Order: sequence, then structure tokens, then C-alpha cells
Amino acid sequence: MNLNLHPALRVTDPETARLIASEADRQRTVLRLIPSENYVSDAVLAATGSCLTNKYSEGYAGKRYYQGQAFIDEIERLAIARAKAVFGADHANVQPYSGSPANLAVYFGLLEQGDTILGMSLPHGGHLTHGWGVTISGKHYKVARYGVRPDDHRIDLDEVRRLAREHKPRLIVCGASAYPRIIDFAAFAEIAREVGAYLLADMAHISGLVAGGAHPSPVPYADVVSTTTHKTLRGPRGGMLLCRAEHAAAIDRAVFPGLQGGPHNHTTAAIAVALHEASAPAFRDYAHAVVANARTLADRLLGHGFTLVSGGTDNHLILIDLNNKGVSGKIAAAALERAGIVCNANSVPFDPRKPFDPSGIRIGTPAITTRGMGAAEMTRLGDWIAAVVGAPDDAGLHTRIAAEISELCAGFPAPGV
Repeated sequence: MNLNLHPALRVTDPETARLIASEADRQRTVLRLIPSENYVSDAVLAATGSCLTNKYSEGYAGKRYYQGQAFIDEIERLAIARAKAVFGADHANVQPYSGSPANLAVYFGLLEQGDTILGMSLPHGGHLTHGWGVTISGKHYKVARYGVRPDDHRIDLDEVRRLAREHKPRLIVCGASAYPRIIDFAAFAEIAREVGAYLLADMAHISGLVAGGAHPSPVPYADVVSTTTHKTLRGPRGGMLLCRAEHAAAIDRAVFPGLQGGPHNHTTAAIAVALHEASAPAFRDYAHAVVANARTLADRLLGHGFTLVSGGTDNHLILIDLNNKGVSGKIAAAALERAGIVCNANSVPFDPRKPFDPSGIRIGTPAITTRGMGAAEMTRLGDWIAAVVGAPDDAGLHTRIAAEISELCAGFPAPGV
């Protein structure tokens, strides 16, 4: 947030203004490698902070419960039209508040309580909302889980088919939050058809790559596609559902009135802006650069003796198994943050450690690619990561690297901050 555009914040609430300014400074001066984070453009920020936050709009365009919706309806229709165009979908709903509510809307719209879901196991790279036991999806539905093979850490499609035949799920979920390889949506669709299941593709992490042509699209294969609108898509924090025409009414009813009240109109407008940006040729270049940077960084890490889950990456994400480095993911992530490299500790497949203190770290290239960094910076980053992980208690080293990173970041201005 550029506080020069909002002097009223400093006057009205200097304490909050100070905290926001401090966060902006942090985002400017560190390398943000959490794969689900990015930088949005000034235009997306402007829409997010607009007067649209003042308006309540329960219902859908042309069918609202409150008056004064003429411009809101146009904005929502614009976002829907752009979503359909960018992803080639029959129908789009841009009202979900985020990715988790979007997934819940699919379950609520297409399933009955107690139906069976087949989803990817969380420790193998899936998401909480794909049927993990502590969530609504895991408590209100029967769940079967597939994973990755122990030898190459790729999704075991033979296991998916076997489990689908055994459990006869009403819905199969594909998509992941920590899987560094291309997902074979066509193969999942074939399995779903074989057992008469719906297919939900959760592309929250890769939607920007899909929009930019850097990852195959699930839209031609899945009954419903869910996504967040931030992450690689570089929009505001929101959600979106794309589906076949025959599911449109059920999905819309599930979002509203099934799960939500009025949409967040300022977010809808920002989604429209982000989708407009995603339709430009420059976004395609960005999406392919994200993947190229991830592969360059992965190769550098392999050269430093790191073990990478699946041996590398096809997308924006790298999952590092630190068991051979003698350091836990939590210790490594904390040390890296002190050195100006922000990532997250993460479980790896077949992890011998507990989830709160796992064996791995998860890193990604969307945010640093948005800043314009390329192969040379990925090489330096790989060297810095190796140095810090090799000496997680060396405060002097961490301070020196943090200064070098701050200097590097000054040459690659971060949008919006």
C-alpha cells in the first residue's frame, strides 16, 4: 500500500498506518518465496480500496435484494465475462470470498452430506479442503485419499483409479497446494467418468500459470474448477468458480444463498482488473518466466546437494526435503527469514516428523518474478539458501545476506509498495 495516496490513514489512525508502512517496507526489502503470495498491481490495489466497499449487493446481477445496483451489476458482469474469456469456461461465479469457501460451495451444491469424496492427502501435497479430517469437508463427507509414489513422488494414478473403483466417490478432487509437477487433468477426468463421479479441479495455486499458458488447463476436463484470485493470478484475495453450463444453477445457489451473504464488491472489481491484466501478452510472458525461474532455482539447489520432492518442478513451486541436511523445516525457515528469505516450513511426502515441525520447506517464484527477477537472481538465491541452511545459527552470516538481499531488492521495485 502506498501511504502517500492515503494521507487520511496517517491522520486518523497513525498506529495502524505505522504497522502497514512497516509491512510495506518488509515486502520491499525481502525475497518473498511463499508460493501462494504475490504482488498485485497499483490498479488492483486501487479497485480493492475503492468506494465499492460501501455497497451491499445480496444476490446476482439483475436479481438483487437491494436497490442501487446498476453499476455493481455492470462490474460483476464484467468480471464474469473476463473470467469466462481468460479460462474458456461456460460459466463463472466471482462471488466466493476465497478458495476454501469456493470448494465448500462445490460440495454443498453437488453433494449430499455423507457422500464420498476422493481427494489428495494433505501430507502428500493436497489441501485441507480436499477432505482432511479437521475441516468441514472431512467431517461432513466420507473421504478416501490418494497420494504420491514413494520412489518419484508423482501422483499415483493407478492408486487413484483403484481407490475410485473401491470407494465409488461422488466427487473426485484434483489439484494441490504443495505438488511441484504438472497435474494430468485428462487422466483424472477419465477416472471420474469411469466411476460416475464429478471432477473438481482446484487450480488455486496454478490459475495464473493456466491463464498464461504455462500449465495445462483443467477447464476442458472438470465439471467444476475452483481457484483463488490471488497467488499466481495476481489479483485480490478472493475466490472464483468456473463450471459447465449444466452445473451453473447449482453452483450459484450454493454460493448464494447457500453459504454467503452479499459479495465483496471491491474485491469483485479488483478481480475484473486482474483478469484484464491476465489477458494481456505481458502476463503470458510472466507466467512462463515464473516456471523458468523455478526450474533454474531448482537446478541450483540440486547442485548444492538439496533433495527436492519429485526431483524438481514443472510449475511455480519447489518442495525441499531437508532430512539430508540435518536441519528441520521450521529451523531452516526461521533462519532464512532472518536472512531476508521468506518461505514456509512444510511437510514432505512420507515425512517422519510432525506437521508443526516438518522436514521440509516450500518455496516459489511468483512474487520475485513479478518484481522482474530472472535467471541470474535465481542463481544467487540458490547460493544464499544453501549458505543459510548450512549455518542456521550463524547470525552474522544471516545479517550479511539480509543486507545483500535488501540491496538486490532495491533494483527490482515491488508493485504497490
